[in-house]
Amino acid sequence: MEQVFFTDDERGKLKPLCNDLLRFSRDVFTYSDIRRLKSLVKSAVDANVYHRDKFGINPVIRNLAACELLCERLSPDRNMIVAMMLYNLYRREFISRDQIVNDWGQDIAKIVGGLNKVSSLYSRHTLVGSENFRNLLLTFAEDIRVIILMILDRLALMRAINHHPDHRQVCDVAYEVSYLYAPLAHRLGLYSIKSELEDLSLKYTNRDVFTQIAHKLNETKASRDAYITDFIRPVKEKLEREGLKFEIKGRTKSISSIWNKMKKQKNDLENIYDLFAIRIILDVPREREKNECWLAYSIVTDMYRPNPSRLKDWLSIPKSNGYESLHITVYGPDNKWVEVQIRSKRMDAIAEKGLAAHWKYKGIKSEDNLDAWMNNVRDILEAAETGPMELMKNMRMDVYDKEVFAFTPKGDLYRFPLGATLLDFAFSIHTNVGCQCTGGRVNGKNQKISYKLQSGDTVEIFTSAQQVPKQDWLNYVVTSKARNKIRVALKEQESRVAELGKELLQRRFKNRKIDIDESVLSKVIKKLGSKTVTEFFTRIAEETLDVNDVIETYLAVTRVAEEAEKISASEYTMQLAGTDESTGQSDDILVIGNNIKGINYRLAKCCNPIYGDDVFGFISSEGVIKIHRSDCPNAAHIRIKYPYRIIRTEWSGKLGSQFGATIRIVGNDDIGIVTNITSIINKEKNVTLRNITVDSNDGLFQGYIIVGVNDTTSLNQLIKKLQTVKGVKNVQRSK
Repeated sequence: MEQVFFTDDERGKLKPLCNDLLRFSRDVFTYSDIRRLKSLVKSAVDANVYHRDKFGINPVIRNLAACELLCERLSPDRNMIVAMMLYNLYRREFISRDQIVNDWGQDIAKIVGGLNKVSSLYSRHTLVGSENFRNLLLTFAEDIRVIILMILDRLALMRAINHHPDHRQVCDVAYEVSYLYAPLAHRLGLYSIKSELEDLSLKYTNRDVFTQIAHKLNETKASRDAYITDFIRPVKEKLEREGLKFEIKGRTKSISSIWNKMKKQKNDLENIYDLFAIRIILDVPREREKNECWLAYSIVTDMYRPNPSRLKDWLSIPKSNGYESLHITVYGPDNKWVEVQIRSKRMDAIAEKGLAAHWKYKGIKSEDNLDAWMNNVRDILEAAETGPMELMKNMRMDVYDKEVFAFTPKGDLYRFPLGATLLDFAFSIHTNVGCQCTGGRVNGKNQKISYKLQSGDTVEIFTSAQQVPKQDWLNYVVTSKARNKIRVALKEQESRVAELGKELLQRRFKNRKIDIDESVLSKVIKKLGSKTVTEFFTRIAEETLDVNDVIETYLAVTRVAEEAEKISASEYTMQLAGTDESTGQSDDILVIGNNIKGINYRLAKCCNPIYGDDVFGFISSEGVIKIHRSDCPNAAHIRIKYPYRIIRTEWSGKLGSQFGATIRIVGNDDIGIVTNITSIINKEKNVTLRNITVDSNDGLFQGYIIVGVNDTTSLNQLIKKLQTVKGVKNVQRSK
């Protein structure tokens, strides 16, 4: 690249930039700091260390511009400014890390190292727009101040490339800013920077639209200003009469925001009703912030009719990025809708600079650890006595320290939990690759499937058609995807073996001229100690269970069942109630037969009846009455085969303990949806949450929730409330 020299235009920019930077940072820099930094930069220029970037921009000018933005938009910070100025010198090996540590300290060396790590990513053959790339940026950055400097550097670059002749390169940077740096700025609460980045991105990618909106806004500025003045005047008088201390002003929304609204509402600029917002900023102690904000709200809505559907209460629950404010839309003069934002000075400072309380990201994924970490940062900063920039020195961005990132030979990037192995990597590529994995090559060296991945590894997988998953593979993986795929493969293998066992048993039964009754066989399986049908047939195939023993047990169970069938319901001798905790007494909540007392009953597990369901009793062969719902999946079979063992049963009208009921929920796999569901359940009176199982796939989740309820009324009310949760598609009681 072209070496740095200062053009006349650049020399004209250099002095004002230096003067502004010195003026902003006079409280954080000593004279010695300034002299040493100036001398180092000058010697690097003389030694031709600096090189212009691909846009031909002078790096010294760009670095100074980023530092000026730091001071102007955020807060002057000595270490961040020095690190920004030293970064290019370190990258060009003009100075070493040891020199930085000795001359400027360990903290500045850490920031410089973070900037260098991030820049190394751009030489990787990976998809820069992927979510993994974004996460890797955060991982390599190690320090939140590095992310801030990256955002400010991109803003300085975006300002500098207006009308650059290489339109494609400009668009590439603009797209990168829109999907990476603007969202990062938003998550940090740097709203004004985020808006400018989005405006510049729109300007470079769709200049015609940007220019059209900008011209329209300029044309209507006078009338808009006059309208804002007319709107504010009576509000201001009323606020003053109430004794509130405040500042009130109007602002036009950013061009990119207006363009997004035009696309979303499918309207022209003239029909967008909230082109501008009125902001009321209250000067009030923190303990009275909410009270006075709501007082201002009542004053405004008394004067202008509000639109209730447009109320946004971020006072009670702040936005995910820490934003606090109260937004209302009211019907102003000339039949125009006007957005009014009400907040305190503290909230406004946060909204403008993202400082003092809320360095926070959010919204990458529903299970993201980033949220909890940034909540902790927020709590520390709010309680701190020192400035936020000083506190940032001790805030390591270690939210992804429990994750590693690895590349394929083609440069595709994959994210894994810490401790993930080469086998996890294989399953992340494809199920067949994982099932046939025999090992791999990591950074040019052969490794076993149990090799633990390190961030930055380049991994090539070896496979063999003869390879099959083994039980001990479950000890070598940590990702749920790999674990589930291995279990499925093992079950498929077991099923094939079980099928052989089943065929063997069927042949032996046929030889003995015995017809298999599935209900009797189920009892035999349980009696012989097998937990599942597959396990039972596998034991037969592996000859750990003798087929002759199975046949003899089957015949014995059949004889007992036949004897029980000879007894009618009216002749049945009821057993006395035992101590089995799964049984109940009929004299509490159930009326069985002609109010028979002192008998055992159980609520059938196949349908889990609860108080209020239409039910019937079934006398089992063990002498226990099982209570089924009338719509039980097994009800039709019972009525046809054992009508003489059915006994009339109804609820007594006395509420007893809670009943277990299972609810099936299907919905979008959105952030916080499970939290919203469990919150509703926990708020319900006489409802307890006992268990929840959730599985997600392709953006949808399916959950089974077991709750304790008193009766069907409580259950139906809960189901109706769960159906109102945003993102929930279907809620129903599961049988």
